[in-house]
Amino acid sequence: MKRSDLSHAIRETLKRLPAPYASHYGIIPPPPPEDGVPIAQAAKALDDARGALGKIDTIAAQMKDPYIVSRILTRREAVSSSSIEGTQSTLDEILSVEETGGDDAEDAARQVRNYAVALDDFIPMAAKDGDRIFTIELVKDLHRAVMKDDPDYQDVPGEFRTRVVWIGGGGNIAYSSMNPPPPDDVPGCLAQTVDYLRNEGMQQMTQGLITRMAIAHTHFEAVHPFRDGNGRVGRLLLPLMMAAEKHVPLYLSPYIEAKKGAYYSSLKDAQQRLDWQPIIAFMADAVTGTVDELMKTRTALTELSDRWSDRRKFRKGSAAARALEELPHYPVVTAKRLGELLGISPPQAHQAIAQLEEAGILAERTGYSRNRIYAASEALNIINRPFGEEPILPAEGAPDATAE
Repeated sequence: MKRSDLSHAIRETLKRLPAPYASHYGIIPPPPPEDGVPIAQAAKALDDARGALGKIDTIAAQMKDPYIVSRILTRREAVSSSSIEGTQSTLDEILSVEETGGDDAEDAARQVRNYAVALDDFIPMAAKDGDRIFTIELVKDLHRAVMKDDPDYQDVPGEFRTRVVWIGGGGNIAYSSMNPPPPDDVPGCLAQTVDYLRNEGMQQMTQGLITRMAIAHTHFEAVHPFRDGNGRVGRLLLPLMMAAEKHVPLYLSPYIEAKKGAYYSSLKDAQQRLDWQPIIAFMADAVTGTVDELMKTRTALTELSDRWSDRRKFRKGSAAARALEELPHYPVVTAKRLGELLGISPPQAHQAIAQLEEAGILAERTGYSRNRIYAASEALNIINRPFGEEPILPAEGAPDATAE
């Protein structure tokens, strides 16, 4: 970490690290600003983001559209957020783990699923409790949730680090790009993050939600309270902040993964020079880009459903017809899961699956005679496309169209 990269205000916060790193210094991040911060360079991005957030909130309020807050979005968020930190799994693997119970799943798949389950558990709590949800214990709980199945994590999940850590530089602190505070300073610094998250100070009048998301995320990452897993916890806080403010929670990690260079650069500007505008603009662009991606996905899945319906004249109200409404949320499914979703018997579930297979909508992927898993690959291709790419729909027409 070069002193020349730091603003004067940040150099004033430097504190010598404990042995054996006593020749190096850590940054004690200043408390998150509660007064207004300069946003002129981010103003256009913020206006666009507020409009996008309002659009998605309006749709969620007026339409019974569970895809807006679908479980599949949380799973894709988990895959992307974990990928940023080097934990590699796929959406397909996570969905398969959920269908089989995951007893024999790879460590990475279990870790990513834990992230998704954390969203399932904590988003409703944030929507109910509002900003009061933000506590030191919540941060610890989030860390426990995402790190509990990491076999390489050397500390106790949920416990603050007791060692010096640094960002960048590989294994040599001399080449780091950022040194977080010494371990003894972590509790006090994180308490400042949490106080800011609770939105009880002047920031509730001087800063909008997206600005606060950028500042809170940046400060948390600067504190770096855990030995590993900080990025995942920091990104979990973003949809929690939206839910606490009664907005539809957006999952921004796919955007962040696609724009990692700009993400890290804007974090560095804020953490090393207290230049907040780049990270605020980035966060605003992430909101706008995520809403745009969501709307394209929603439109494509609606069109796909229409094309599915045209492939076979499913009897209205039949199990197969009703299954078409569930497949965008459960594009990887077992007969047992489908039976639970539709409230039908196992024979009825198998009959529905057979009809969907005949129409080319589902395909069995295990080759087993028992514990079979089926996938709606056309829906998966839309949902799991690289961020920013246009959805690709199958050609119209039925590959195996038959009448019921």
